[in-house]
Amino acid sequence: MASGVIDLRAIEAIGAALEGSGKPFVVTSGTLIAGQGHPATEEDPAAPDTHRTAAENATIALAERGVRSSIVRLAPSVHGEGDHGFVPRLIEIAREKGVSAYVGDGANRWPAVHRLDAARLFRLAVESAPAGSRLHGAAEEGVPFRDIAGDIGRHLNLPVVSVSREDADAHFGWLAPVVSLDAPASSTLTQKELAPRGPRRRPLLRGREGLKPSTAGRAEAFNEVMG
Repeated sequence: MASGVIDLRAIEAIGAALEGSGKPFVVTSGTLIAGQGHPATEEDPAAPDTHRTAAENATIALAERGVRSSIVRLAPSVHGEGDHGFVPRLIEIAREKGVSAYVGDGANRWPAVHRLDAARLFRLAVESAPAGSRLHGAAEEGVPFRDIAGDIGRHLNLPVVSVSREDADAHFGWLAPVVSLDAPASSTLTQKELAPRGPRRRPLLRGREGLKPSTAGRAEAFNEVMG
């Protein structure tokens, strides 16, 4: 919760400095904030009980004070070279445990976006997002978690197994609550708003092929983001 308070104070301070300027102010959030069990959309408000809710609401409210504020909600998997998030931790867990696991039947879904697409979305938000808008960085609406576990298992040559919800904490540690989430997210409205420049579709599983870093050079990556 402390990080949420710090974020809120920073947003309030920056917002006060930008008030009446019409300048862009883009704040990062996550698609998980918009609820579970259904494809979350940009029109879904933040759930009331998350550490990011107050910060997201404060950002949106700045639109009424002359700031071109917007929220970019990122998928839980932002994959590609330099990924230090959830999926690399899942790979580490699989290596440590000797199996690649999912919870229950593994039908729960995670949205995903490539890091270059996420970077491009931030650029577009700065350039042209309407004031008070929410944008979704989710090129894939929902990848079944058992497919993610299966891909990790194939590349590491490890068995792919199901673990019960009761055993999930022991297997996944702090990541257990996230691993069990069914939280698909749509970016249809984002793509309509920024069309034809919204998030592209670079599949998570193909993107992790060989679990090797991308061979794209830094200059090429920069050009793709800026193009």
